[in-house]
Amino acid sequence: MFGVLECLAADASRHWLFAFSGQFNGRWLVPGWVPPLFDVDAFQALVTPVERRIKELGRLMADHPRTGERHRVLRRQRKQLSRHLMAAIHKLYRLTNFRGQQGGLEEACRTRTTMPTGMGDCCAPKLLAHAATLDLAPISLAEFYFGRENRSKNRQHGCFYPPCHDKCQPLLGFLLCGADQKRAAYGR
Repeated sequence: MFGVLECLAADASRHWLFAFSGQFNGRWLVPGWVPPLFDVDAFQALVTPVERRIKELGRLMADHPRTGERHRVLRRQRKQLSRHLMAAIHKLYRLTNFRGQQGGLEEACRTRTTMPTGMGDCCAPKLLAHAATLDLAPISLAEFYFGRENRSKNRQHGCFYPPCHDKCQPLLGFLLCGADQKRAAYGR
């Protein structure tokens, strides 16, 4: 998915921000596009050694019969390691709303006890949080799919879509706090 956010600055000038969901061609940071909601260096430092261990456990599992006890133990270890890693990754995310409040995914998403993988990586949260950090007021947002139809066939090339229900909408309440007041202050 790709997204565009039209914004208004305090001097009434218009600005456009651009985002992609997740990574673009294997990169988190691309010039001209909003960054992710986490520090990329901290992310890599956290993820790289743990992913190595997860892959090692996967290789060890392949050496044992699927029905064997050793395979089950290794699978449990890998699952637990993955779960801990995902929780640690979620703690890296920092969101800012239009009131200037900052919080992590847990603070922004109080309606959930668990968060899906990729929460906070979609266009809408990235665009809104970045606009807030730049002291811009959001005016309009468009997200569209560009590329081959995905496996589940729920995304078609060139079509526009609203922010996703599972990963974006739980964050939007926090992210949009103060947006109306900021737009009014900027004359719109």
